[in-house]
Amino acid sequence: MSSTPDTCESAAGSSASHGDVVTDGQALAKRYADVRALSDSIVAPLQPEDCVLQSMPDASPIRWHLAHTTWFFETFVLADRCDAPVADESFRYLFNSYYNTVGDQFPRHQRGLLSRPTVREVMGYRRDVDDAVVTLLRNADVVDESLARVIELGLNHEQQHQELMLTDIKHAFAQNPLYPAHVDAECGPCDAPELQWISSDGGVVNMGCTGDRFCFDNELPQHRVFLEPFQIANRLVTNAEYQQFIEDGGYQDPRHWLSAGWATVQQQGWTNPIYWIRQGEGFDEFTLGGCHPIDPDAPVAHLSYFEADAFARWSRARLPTEAEWETVAREPSPDDPTSGECIDALRPVHPTHGTPSASGVSGLYGTLWQWTSSSYGPYPGYTPPEGALGEYNGKFMCNQYVLRGSSCATSPGHARRTYRNFFGPDARWQFTGIRLARSV
Repeated sequence: MSSTPDTCESAAGSSASHGDVVTDGQALAKRYADVRALSDSIVAPLQPEDCVLQSMPDASPIRWHLAHTTWFFETFVLADRCDAPVADESFRYLFNSYYNTVGDQFPRHQRGLLSRPTVREVMGYRRDVDDAVVTLLRNADVVDESLARVIELGLNHEQQHQELMLTDIKHAFAQNPLYPAHVDAECGPCDAPELQWISSDGGVVNMGCTGDRFCFDNELPQHRVFLEPFQIANRLVTNAEYQQFIEDGGYQDPRHWLSAGWATVQQQGWTNPIYWIRQGEGFDEFTLGGCHPIDPDAPVAHLSYFEADAFARWSRARLPTEAEWETVAREPSPDDPTSGECIDALRPVHPTHGTPSASGVSGLYGTLWQWTSSSYGPYPGYTPPEGALGEYNGKFMCNQYVLRGSSCATSPGHARRTYRNFFGPDARWQFTGIRLARSV
């Protein structure tokens, strides 16, 4: 994801919402409070010192996430509706991510150099903005639809940052030889289903969201795609399978790698997944719950596109296209942990395979984002919305690859079959994995 102008935004960020929107002021105020409270619960186990760390340019300090998501509501909700600004004018510069229409931004890679405003001041900023937004909503029996859509977009934007807060603090903690844990949890054993291939006849299929419910603009418009017959794996690749790739010299053999991937392996010195820690002849794995012995049956996590593609070539298979993935996938069931209104913010220690769908495919949602071979670009007929919020998404459609599904760190409501996540091919710190495909 290093190729994006601001990698703090998790992939499927968008500039517009679609479909029905809640306009009941009391209901919207409650939803606002619930989403914001989930961010607070992610931060609750952390110390102030944890919240100012920036372990690499692609990650942001937790404090910055908290301030930026608050800045969004102040800028796009309160600015034209309040008599006085909530925060210091400098916040407009410090916590703008990439909205050039709004103004200049503090350099992304230097966010970890800011000791002020303090974490306490940022939390006070959140409370002030929350009070103003909730008052605004509760004072209206029916909220104007345009305002309701901005609120809904802002809440989805915050939920994306909730996932980023988890992945960014994991990367920061992984740099510490003490390997601190964000949560006190054990990794339970994982049972991997037997690998099977699910066949599809292909043909002309519809792809993309219909727009009859909330979705991001990069999921639109729905359009037709022709697919050749293919097969897709019923589950994600496991740690044990990936370890075979390592033991077979996968990281030393350029035949498996794209040219840019091989150059990255050489430059970065990659020899195994980012959070694997060699212990004698084997590996431990760093998780949000600290270090644990690797579970051979668990899905292998935190792989770049380059690594996923190399493993697929080594396996005499390939990565699916995003159209193939969407065709095989079904909408998550109501009891899926990432489809409901509430999840435990401290749940994601490590992924499991999940429950198979009716088609026999497991791990579609709530496990790992799954790399596809599809470059991230606009759908036929796509046009970015106008205005400042139009900068959110369309201008990043370059040098990225699409991921599908959702991860164990994904916030509620963000698991759907048309959701398009995207990162650069060298990104490894997100909860990303591999589902294989092959042509027939």
